Parts: sequence; C-alpha cells; structure tokens
Amino acid sequence: MEPTAEGVSVFLEKYCLQCHGEGKVKGKVDFTTVSASRPTDGDFDLWELASEVVDYEEMPPEEEKQPTVEERAAFLQWYRNVYEKVEAKPGVFQPRRLSAPEYRNTMRSVFGFDLENKVIAAEQTVTEPSLILKLMPTDPPGESGYINDTHAASLSTHLWDQYAYFSEAAVNQLFARVRRPQLEDLVGKELPGDFTPTSLTQTQAAALLENFANRAFRRPIPEEMLKEKLEKIAGLSGNRLLRAVKFEMRAVLMSPAFFYRGMMMPQSPGKQQSVDSYELAERLSYFFWEDMPDEELSRVASDGSLNEPEVFQAQVLRLLESPRARSLAESFAVQWLVLDEIDDVYADPTQLHAFKNQPIDFLNYLFTENRPVMEIIDSEVTFANYITASIYPKDRHQLAKYVKPKGIERASVPNQKIRLEKTEGRGGLLTMPAILAMNHGPIIRGTWTLRHILGEHLGEPPADIPPIESTAGDRSLSFREKFARHRSDAACARCHDKIDPLGFAFEAYNDKGGFLLGRDKKALPKLVSGKSSSGNQIDPSGKLPTGETFANFEELKQILMTSRREDIVRNIVEQVLSYALCRDLEAYDAPTVDSITETIVNSNGSWQDLFLEVVNSLPFRETVFPE
Repeated sequence: MEPTAEGVSVFLEKYCLQCHGEGKVKGKVDFTTVSASRPTDGDFDLWELASEVVDYEEMPPEEEKQPTVEERAAFLQWYRNVYEKVEAKPGVFQPRRLSAPEYRNTMRSVFGFDLENKVIAAEQTVTEPSLILKLMPTDPPGESGYINDTHAASLSTHLWDQYAYFSEAAVNQLFARVRRPQLEDLVGKELPGDFTPTSLTQTQAAALLENFANRAFRRPIPEEMLKEKLEKIAGLSGNRLLRAVKFEMRAVLMSPAFFYRGMMMPQSPGKQQSVDSYELAERLSYFFWEDMPDEELSRVASDGSLNEPEVFQAQVLRLLESPRARSLAESFAVQWLVLDEIDDVYADPTQLHAFKNQPIDFLNYLFTENRPVMEIIDSEVTFANYITASIYPKDRHQLAKYVKPKGIERASVPNQKIRLEKTEGRGGLLTMPAILAMNHGPIIRGTWTLRHILGEHLGEPPADIPPIESTAGDRSLSFREKFARHRSDAACARCHDKIDPLGFAFEAYNDKGGFLLGRDKKALPKLVSGKSSSGNQIDPSGKLPTGETFANFEELKQILMTSRREDIVRNIVEQVLSYALCRDLEAYDAPTVDSITETIVNSNGSWQDLFLEVVNSLPFRETVFPE
C-alpha cells in the first residue's frame, strides 16, 4: 500500500467500511461522508480519530482481519502528509455572541454596577447574586467543549427578550439617585448638586451617548452612527430628552455590535489580515478576564501602541496580575477539568466551598504567579483552610488559627497557601481530595486522567458490554480480578489497557480522596477516611501500555513528569489555545500547537510563557473574513 488517496480508499474498503459506512455506522463514524482524494478542514476530526485508532492498533477489532505493519504505516503517512504537514493559518472569522458570564461582566463594566438578584439567602444556602446569571439560559459548550464557543449557538427569541429586559433595567437604574457616581463617569464630568434626570442638558446627553456607545462597542462609535443618534435627541429637553436618551442607550445594548464580538472590525473579505488593535484588546481581555477591555487596555488600543511588542507584553502581564485573571481558573479550568462535578460530592455548602476552591485556588496560583506548566502534576504548594487542614496533619501548623465566629457553627473562609513539607501522598492537582472524590473508583479516575490531563480520545464503551459488577459474580474477587474478567472481552481491553493502570495507581485514595497509606490515618477526618475505593487490599502498582511500571502513584507521577511530559504539555496547549480562540482547533492549527509545545517542553516553560505564546500566535493575532 502506498501513502496515497487511492491507497487509503482501498484501506478503508478492506478494513473499515463494513462497520463504518456500508449500511452500518458504529460509534457515529461514517467514512462514506469523507473522501481521501478531497480531504477538507471539516473532515479533520474524523481523520484524526482514524489515525489514532490505527496507530494504537485499536481498530479494526481484534476478531477482524488486521492490516499489516506496512499498511498501517502507509495510512499514517498519508494522514501526516495531508493534515500534519500543513501551513499554519488563522481561522475564518465567525461572529460569536458573548457567553452568559461574558455578557454579565460586560454589562457590569459598561455601567459600573451589577444587576443584582434581590433574593435573600438563608443560612447554609448558596444563591446566585447576579440577576443576569440567574435568569439567562445556560450556554451549551461548543465543539471546542467551552461555553465561549458560541458561534453556532442561535440567538433565540427568549434570549432576545432577556437582553431587552436587562437593557431596560440597567438603563433605568443608571438614572437612580444611588447611581450618581456611575452616571457622572459616563457623562465624563461631575453633575450639579441639584441634578435630576429630567434636568439633563443637550451637552450632557451628547457626552453620555458618545461615551456609553464607545464603551459598549469596545471601540469608537462610527461618526455616522453617532450623528444619527445626536440628531434624534436634538432640540429635546426634560422628560422627552430623558426618554430619547434612554431609548438610544437601549438601542446600543440591543445592537449585535454589543453582544457579538468583532462585528465592527474592518474587513478585507477573502484575505488573511491582522486583527485591528481594538479586536486584539478584546481577544486579550475576554481570554484572561472573561470581560471587556478596561480603560488602560482601551487606551493603548486607541493610540495604536498595543501593537508594539513591549507594550503588548506589558499589558498581558498586567492582565494576569489583576484579580480578574482568576477567571482563568474559575471558567477555563473548571470547564477543561469538569470541576463542576465536585458540586455533586459535597452537600454542605461550607465543605463544598472549601474542597472545590482548593483546586481552583491552586490553578489560579499556577496561572497568575508564573509557575511552571508541569507543576499541575507535581507541586510543593497547596491551599487549605480549617475544613481541609486535617488532610495535611504535619503541615497544618502553617495555617493561621481559625476563630469560630460567635453564634455560627461553621463558616466558609478563604484558603491559605501552604508548603507540603511533611505531608505524604499529596502534591499537584491529581491528588487533591475533591478531584479524587468527583472521580471515585479506578475506572473513572483513569478515564479522567487520560482525557483531561493526557488528552487522549476515548470513545464511549460499547452498548452491548455488561457492567463490571454483572460480569464479576463472586464478591470475594478483588477489583483487579473483576477487571481481569471484564477485560477478557476484546472490545473492552483496548481502552482498559490504557485506563486501568492509571486508575489503579489511585487505589491508595478512598472514595472521598483520603490517603490510606500514610502514617497519620487517625488524623484524617471522617470525611476523607475509610476503606480504599475498591474495598480490597490496596495495590497501587501498575504497568502502562508503553511497558513502564510503577509501584505507587508517586512513581507514576515521575513517569508523567518525564516520558509523558510532552503529551501533557501538548494537551494543555491545545486546551488553552482552543479556549483563547473560542473555537475547536483545526488541522491548520497543528503547526501552532507543535511550535508552542516544543517551546514549553524544551524550556520547562511557565503558564505565563504559555499564555504569551498563545496570544502572540498567528491564529490569535490574525483572521480571514469570508468572501
């Protein structure tokens, strides 16, 4: 077989089409929808998946006729020629609506205040303080897996009605007496002491409309548009002027240029072009803050200096140093690592706050304090408070003493940073109790690690494979023995060869994340103590498909830090780039991913280095408008 389109077509017909195209479509994989002779960017995901299963010898199934070594090599060479040896280019511009958190934050930044949910929270309950986030529908993840990937999400009539409601509520509230400072900020000058909304002058109204539109559009309002708005308020006063100004402000908020990004960027259809400075500022601020550019970022975008390398880098570092950069942990990382599943583990709000914020605080520390990328796997730093202190019996003395408020049984308090000097079985994200608790059991833990840390694509288990419990029968069998029976099915073994060793490495941790092999088991609270997740004798050893062996999780961690280092970094690069671009990655993004991965691996780069590489990359700085 030759690495040509004809050779690949013969390969598919010989080994694939009987299950994936000729009247039968297993796993939603249909090769009749693509053509090896005319591969496109839209087919990239299918060919990428095909290359992986052919490379790992996961397909065809073991009971079917197998390709020769030469045939597999030729198929993979064709894939590399078509999709890996491509020239880097930016994605085609697609209008993208602000996600619910982006819209909430942008409205708050435009007006200077939040629309608040007035519901009073009862003791030990959690309520959403933002009226916008309370009422807006939840954005579904796009093809990238992130909710900021909204280009394919339709603008429903319900959402349009919500925009109208929020716009009217915010504009009306702006003219309330308690919002005088915010109104003065938008007018650009201090208002008279006897000012009332109906005493608004033509000069004040004109300044208000221009400043408001500039802020809402994240760039100067076009002169013709401003002229039209000013003409509509000309000659009016009192209530008539106030109503006209409010109407024009609501019109700005209901404009696609407000709740879609990039709509006002200059376009050269069909040509690759650099994004203008205002769009570049937006890309930075929504990436790092999930919010519109602030005054300083808008200023350097306006005077053009943002495109100067030194100014650009200084702004990136400033954004990362801001408390608002916590959005990277609370939004990007929560979505990437599905940390919202922690919510299902802890019923008590104070426990949930403590255990969920531990990984979020840790990731925020890595992202914003210039820590090496690989510290996500192994770190001497963690975060704890009085609720989680028992997990670190020999290091808890570093925490400031907790004084219980009078009359309150338990309170949610911030975490403190501590160093892991004497604590066993901890260090890095993977051994945090909440991560282990939301992924209880070896298979879920192994699958989560493969998918979210190593970036491997795992299909769904075959529908006709019975659960492990029903195949085991004998309750006296250990979990490993049960899995040995389960894996006897060839369809199960392919994935479990990769999943099981990783999962069993976590057997020293019980379902709540308690470490069961330490010397200080008695110090662990009931919340994180007990039997192993398998309920049998603890055996955290394993052997990876690569042949590498480990006796416990610490030895596995060293494998992750060395021989699997590049895989982990590559997955992280792909996730960060996809989130920053608000879209799924395509074949033409591969050179960018390869370049950034190589840089970070070779330099033991930090998260700051990674972010700088991403925002300086071709797909982040350039775009192509459709003809």
